[in-house]
Amino acid sequence: MFSRNKTRKVYCGNVAIGGDAPVSIQSMTNVSARNYEALMDQIKALHTAGCQIVRLAVPDEESLKVFKRVCETSDMPVVADIHFDYRLAIGAIEAGASKIRINPGNIGSKEKIRAVVDAASERNVPIRVGVNSGSLEQDIIRKYGVSPEGICESGLKNCALIEDMGYGNLVLSLKSSNVADTYSAYLLASEKTDIPLHIGVTEAGTIKSGILKSAVGLGGLLLRGIGNTMRVSLTADPVQEIYAAKDILKACGLIKEGPNLISCPTCGRTAIDLFSIAKEVEEIIHSKYADKEITVAVMGCAVNGPGEAKEADFGIAGGKGVGLIFSKGEIIKKVEENKLKDELFKLIDEYFEKK
Repeated sequence: MFSRNKTRKVYCGNVAIGGDAPVSIQSMTNVSARNYEALMDQIKALHTAGCQIVRLAVPDEESLKVFKRVCETSDMPVVADIHFDYRLAIGAIEAGASKIRINPGNIGSKEKIRAVVDAASERNVPIRVGVNSGSLEQDIIRKYGVSPEGICESGLKNCALIEDMGYGNLVLSLKSSNVADTYSAYLLASEKTDIPLHIGVTEAGTIKSGILKSAVGLGGLLLRGIGNTMRVSLTADPVQEIYAAKDILKACGLIKEGPNLISCPTCGRTAIDLFSIAKEVEEIIHSKYADKEITVAVMGCAVNGPGEAKEADFGIAGGKGVGLIFSKGEIIKKVEENKLKDELFKLIDEYFEKK
């Protein structure tokens, strides 16, 4: 197992970020910041899906009042996303925010930043310094252009500004819509600071393209031990962000909860409708065994399938009109093709009944 990058630890409500804490999953609401009922419906759905931290935009005084109600009733820590108005940042802290996200560069003068830092320090509320490639300072752009080096320097400079004010309860994010720039910026930062890193590819896109970009960028970082909390940014229902984040963490070996499907890409030896079987098996294991730790394989070749998927707890391998049920590479029985799924799930049910 790869080693995790060493960082300080901060707490967003009851969720630890950094240190020896596992990578936490975040999302952001996308309904009106002034609609309490819609916000709470979305927050409850996110929490049910496995979200651990939720972020809300707080663009004005009316939304700040709603934000306070959300903080009082949410089942998970609530982060205030603040741009430009330092008074809203202070108001969100006073309203019960578990963390605030700001870009010091658009908050204004040092005096305004200090007022936010003082309010956060008084209540021990962590500050996420969020830097995006699209909002770099002009002196940074002149020096580096829009580049990983510029993104990293901007983030570290803004963190240093707050640390010089005596407050180190920080999280840092360095996001770009460019996957390679995002990856490189976080890699540079991980070598220069022990501040916990919130990783994400910003404006990643729709479900298909957004998950692909996030899997490449965030998966690469996670496999290097970089990243302490994450958001998969999608133009979609934010619940989909949670499912995608869990899948990425699972693929990186960082979480083991929940079912895992192994299926072969098929070849000329395949003699059953493997595509339909694999799709149906995947749907069933994710609905029926969503909270179980189990690996199930669907293989097209009865000759090599059991051996190639020997790490699977249970699996099926197809033949011509018949197939094999196997467990940990060992063949259990041969059954007719139309009974493969039924026999597979019968064995899985018996397995969990005995546990």
